[in-house]
Amino acid sequence: MIEIKVPTVGESINEVTLLKWTKKDGEWVERDEVIAELESEKATFEVNAEKAGILTTIGKEGDTLNIGDVLANIDETAAKPEGVATPVIAEAAPTPAVASTNQAAVTSVSNDIKASPVASAIIADKKVDTKSITPSGTGGKIMKQDVLDALNNPGKKSFAADGALFSRNVRQEKMSALRRTISRRLVESKNTTAMLTTFNEVDMTQIMEIRKQYKDKFKEGHGVNLGFMSFFAKACAIALGEWPSVNAYIDGDQIIYHDYADISIAVSTPRGLTVPVMRNVESLSMADIEKKVVELAGKARDSKLTADELQGGTFTITNGGVFGSLMSTPIINIPQSAILGMHKIQERPMAMNGQVVVRPMMYLALSYDHRIIDGRESVSFLVRVKDLLENPALLLMGKDPVKALLEL
Repeated sequence: MIEIKVPTVGESINEVTLLKWTKKDGEWVERDEVIAELESEKATFEVNAEKAGILTTIGKEGDTLNIGDVLANIDETAAKPEGVATPVIAEAAPTPAVASTNQAAVTSVSNDIKASPVASAIIADKKVDTKSITPSGTGGKIMKQDVLDALNNPGKKSFAADGALFSRNVRQEKMSALRRTISRRLVESKNTTAMLTTFNEVDMTQIMEIRKQYKDKFKEGHGVNLGFMSFFAKACAIALGEWPSVNAYIDGDQIIYHDYADISIAVSTPRGLTVPVMRNVESLSMADIEKKVVELAGKARDSKLTADELQGGTFTITNGGVFGSLMSTPIINIPQSAILGMHKIQERPMAMNGQVVVRPMMYLALSYDHRIIDGRESVSFLVRVKDLLENPALLLMGKDPVKALLEL
């Protein structure tokens, strides 16, 4: 009998939550096959079978387990039942880093929505938004009556699982370890830092023109899309080198400065917010940054991030614009001292050279710890980021080529 124990997942982590069993009690498992998913206060991870055999599960989904506890037993001496196929163990491909927020309403049943043939026909004929339908069939399947109920009650929708209107049902759900950690860290950040936010806005015309002109060649040459994050990360890396206090943090009575830019990127996942880190952004190319963003975002959404990928950032960038946020005040990701908030690009009338012109504008927000970063440094840092983004040629050498030529 082989004991499968809760593995060590990182320093200072003493307990994990059993999210779900991917194999059932008494079921045959192959060696290295995933048997369970666990969640620590930082990320989720999988547990694999060390030997092939019959699985005996210990504990229930939702239980809190200590590091080293026995999670399951495997009887490796048991004979493999007849008719059990050997599973193909493969790694899932990463998902794209940014999803579109302007998708049209669904008017027919797509492949990932289950519906009966009659329900599908009615949905397609009446162009019913499937989001307005409450499924009543097994496994969330949409039935004929569900569609008719949606048509007979336009504008009325129930949150309840049974679809009953005027429901007063209340549900209780235990907070996950990741959500508890997010809650604790956000309150700790608000209570332990002298947080202040400064704002500015950036004209995205030049960056959007570059993306429009070179996106196809960039994708062909590097295998990734040319997004906004590479421009922002590169601009921040340059500005962090010029304003080192924004890239530092307080440790007791010491200020820890970093001669490198390890930039964290906030990624929203179904289980909560994770903040993986891109190392040495100042030394990466635009293509390197885009590849890293896709890799980290994919790992975050697939719960594949390692402890090392979640630790040690010196500055954070968060993009609320993908969800439609026009302006916000991001909370510092402690122990860091500053975080830059990106937002939605929106066309607005701007006064330029005495004329009113329409430009694609984005509000920027820099939240910073006033204990270590003064107003002059925070505002100057944000103005520098704005200047670099509005004049992308500066990202190459950090200064205007003509001024460099004239040694100005």
